[in-house]
Amino acid sequence: MTNTLNIRVVEHAITVVEISGRLTLGNALTYAETSVKRLIGEGSRKMVIDIAGLSSIDSAGVGMLISCGGEMEQAGGALRVAGPHGPVAKTFEIVHMSRIVALDADVETACRILSGSSSAQA
Repeated sequence: MTNTLNIRVVEHAITVVEISGRLTLGNALTYAETSVKRLIGEGSRKMVIDIAGLSSIDSAGVGMLISCGGEMEQAGGALRVAGPHGPVAKTFEIVHMSRIVALDADVETACRILSGSSSAQA
C-alpha cells in the first residue's frame, strides 16, 4: 500500500492533513512528522490529522501524533486526530490515546469542534 499525505485548508483556517497507508517507523513517518511540524512552524493553529485512510500504525506512529500534538499545544493551538478505525482504533484503545490527543470519529466533527473554539490558550 502506498503512503500518501495531502494537506488542505478548510473554513475557519483549519488545516486538514490526510495521512493514508501505514504510519510506521521509516521515511514516510519522518516525512509526515516534518510536514506537520513545518505547518505548525508556519503558523497553523487549528489542525485535524485525518487518519481514516490508515491501515496500520506502530509505536513510532503513535509517538509522532503525540509529539505533533505537544508541539501544537506549545504554539498555543489545537490539534485533533480524526477517523481512527480497525487496527488503528484498537491500537489507540490499548495505549489510551484519547487521554493524550483529542480524537474524533471523523473530520467533520473535528472541524466543527475547532471552528467553535478560538485556539486553545496555554
